[in-house]
Amino acid sequence: MTEATTQVERKTFRNHVKPIWCPGCGDHSVLACLVKALDSLELNTTDTAVISGIGCSSRLPGYMSCYGMNSIHGRAIPIATGLKMGRPEMTVVITGGDGDGFAIGGNHVMHAVRRNIDLTYIMMDNGIYGLTKGQVSPTTPIGYKTKTTAYGAYEKPIAPLEVVLAYGCTYVAQAFSADMKRLQELIVEAIKYPGFSFINVISPCITYRGGSQIYKDLKPLLKPIGEEHDVHDWDAAHKIARDKTHLHVGVLYQERRETYQETQDDLKHRAPHAEAISVVDIAMKYR
Repeated sequence: MTEATTQVERKTFRNHVKPIWCPGCGDHSVLACLVKALDSLELNTTDTAVISGIGCSSRLPGYMSCYGMNSIHGRAIPIATGLKMGRPEMTVVITGGDGDGFAIGGNHVMHAVRRNIDLTYIMMDNGIYGLTKGQVSPTTPIGYKTKTTAYGAYEKPIAPLEVVLAYGCTYVAQAFSADMKRLQELIVEAIKYPGFSFINVISPCITYRGGSQIYKDLKPLLKPIGEEHDVHDWDAAHKIARDKTHLHVGVLYQERRETYQETQDDLKHRAPHAEAISVVDIAMKYR
């Protein structure tokens, strides 16, 4: 690959396809920030992949020119895991919504976190099922009326930050889609961080949850995480995550821990005489 070709590839993470998200949807900002983040890292499209599940936000890979897959509902993580293990040199980013990630796909989050697979998960949390036209989701606030909760949501919502912290996630952050500068910075940090990194992006749905007023309602709740916060303090991170009076933006927690790939490499080193059998060899043997 020539240097000229490399330079062209670095500038083509955004393709020509126009997003069909509703005007005002926070996902537009997430797409723009992800593209800028990948470009600033000087990554090539041929070494990068974006994997998603099903939902409004999961359409994102279709608007990028790198490798990508709009996959099965809730199954983006295992697909991304397989790709990362098969091609560890690639940068693999997962995108999706709160329904895809914490309803049908919730169990996969737990195992990706505990294995500490080197993936970046950008979850666009709008507290509603937008693609299917406004049903209650795992993060819908109590009392909010949706098409499936005419008298208001009555189930306690999942708190994504608390969940991934409890699982032991090594990089946990939260962003607001309208604060694009900070969102881009967090995406860059998360991609560079070794291990499973999770960014919960507050990405308002103005069509099925709150209209344009939702931005005005959310703005007073936003609170940047101060420099005095120790990102290595798990208890302090939990305290921030449990605060229901504010939406804290920034990095809650970081922990350098051996990644899954590093574990596998270590096992190979410790068992030099073991016969190496690839997944392809096994598939061909038992087909």
